[in-house]
Amino acid sequence: MRLTSAGMFLLLFSALQATDVQEKEVRALVGSDVELSCIFPERHSFDLNDLYVYWQTSVVGTPKTVVTYYLSGNSSAGHEDNRYRDRARLSLESMKRGDFSLHLHNITPQDEQRFNCLVFRKSLELEKILDVVVTLHVAANYSMPVVRAPSGPSENEELTFTCTSVNGYPRPNVYWINRTDNSLLNETLQNNTVSLNAQGLYDVVSVLTIRQTPSVNVGCCIENVLLHQNLTTISTQAETVTGTEYGITESQADAPKKQGVVLSALIVLGVVVAVAVATGWVCRSRCPPRDPRRSWAARPEQTFSSTVSDENSPPGAWTGFL
Repeated sequence: MRLTSAGMFLLLFSALQATDVQEKEVRALVGSDVELSCIFPERHSFDLNDLYVYWQTSVVGTPKTVVTYYLSGNSSAGHEDNRYRDRARLSLESMKRGDFSLHLHNITPQDEQRFNCLVFRKSLELEKILDVVVTLHVAANYSMPVVRAPSGPSENEELTFTCTSVNGYPRPNVYWINRTDNSLLNETLQNNTVSLNAQGLYDVVSVLTIRQTPSVNVGCCIENVLLHQNLTTISTQAETVTGTEYGITESQADAPKKQGVVLSALIVLGVVVAVAVATGWVCRSRCPPRDPRRSWAARPEQTFSSTVSDENSPPGAWTGFL
């Protein structure tokens, strides 16, 4: 008997004797590639013309979906479901060695389900030699939470914090933490909105409403159970200040002006002192030396060349220029 389609092959499953089922679990990130293992437990070489290999989804209560298959005599594997076309692959060389693993590319959240691998041998009157169920768990990292804190005290003595995180999988757990003692805040204080976006990933917005206190220090935690990951962002209540938008009070604003006045006065005083010192130095360098015997009659007059003093001249008189 020659089977030419997966549909005809599927009709035979109900008449075949059941074998022991192997259960496995695999985890994969969205967008990655994964291998769903289905390996014959003993070393054995297989003839591809003697094999019927079949991969399907196996979800209780839902119709089975064909992922890919290989029928004896076919040169390549076939595909039934468009979701897996060009994404699901069997290796013919590996199947010769007893490795019937499914290579699944570009994982999506919709791939999170149970996959069933069935292998039959035509030479053994379609005896089932392998039955493996692989449960695929899909995960995606959430973005770091962004917390928006209140800008100031509210009129009703309540504070509202908003926490946002996007593009994660599976559905997250959201916690608000009192950072003062690292205790969890009561879940009744928060309102969570979790929705699926166009990529099939989860976006979450959590709103925390608490009573106003002198000092508030809270944290928003997004937990991804599958990845054993906790992403936490800390936020504090904005300080209550008076004055401008930047929290500068009136007295603080005047302080720079007063400092500027004092600094200007010091600069002017320094210039005056510097001029006075310079003037004195020029005078000393250009004035003639004084006679100690006539110091009582000396006059602080300047000359621009060397002078000679006549001892016979009256005190304080100059004889002329050389």
